Amino acid sequence: MDTSSLLKGLRFVDSFFPSGGYAFSSGLEAAVQGGAVRNAEELSRYVVESLTTGIGEREAVAVGVAHDACVSGILEIALKADQELEAMKLGRESRTASRQMGRQTLRVAAALTGEARLVRYAADVDGGLAPGHHAVAYGLAASALGWAPEEAATAYLYSTTALLVGAALRLLSMGQMEGQRVLWGLHAVIERVARESAARDAGDLWSFAPGIELALDPPSEPQCRRGAHRSPRTAVRTSLSYALVDEGLKQATA
Repeated sequence: MDTSSLLKGLRFVDSFFPSGGYAFSSGLEAAVQGGAVRNAEELSRYVVESLTTGIGEREAVAVGVAHDACVSGILEIALKADQELEAMKLGRESRTASRQMGRQTLRVAAALTGEARLVRYAADVDGGLAPGHHAVAYGLAASALGWAPEEAATAYLYSTTALLVGAALRLLSMGQMEGQRVLWGLHAVIERVARESAARDAGDLWSFAPGIELALDPPSEPQCRRGAHRSPRTAVRTSLSYALVDEGLKQATA
């Protein structure tokens, strides 16, 4: 990636970007109120669970799928991933937040770049022809700006994780330094999940994080979920992720 592409893409993961993501806690508020997350260690485990059984297996994969769809010019592939995300997101708040952030990302990216594929997909979203979920929008934008799939997935996961940690600072008795240590300790997990998700395709989208999804909001209508089971492979990956977080936290506090 050259410096110009880096600078153009960073705005979409910057907290200054007006996506509205700061207003949503992705289920963390409910977890805190329910006593499931009370401190930095439990926050780290909550984020790992989100990354390894939800975001990393669903949104991060969709980022790569949308990226490749933009490269090929076959936006129907991105639309299919977009529709799958719509079906997999059980909670109304989760769907609304993702679509709001995606719509804003597409509008800004299309306006700044004038890229025909972004303009077309943004118009489809505004016209109600596509849901416009954030992961798909980000993948399309990152591709148009010259980012590689793994770079795009890494940035997306880091931005999402930073939003969760930022929400935790508002909800828990945690200081800024403690929040930075949590984020630092999650780097290895983000890197691994991004690498794995970038190697997957549209047929690999799935998730199993019902506690997080239902904490956001009970289902408002019947939703179809494909692959809603937790395989032994996923259990192993989650356990490995906890070990990586523990090691990262040790390094951060050394």
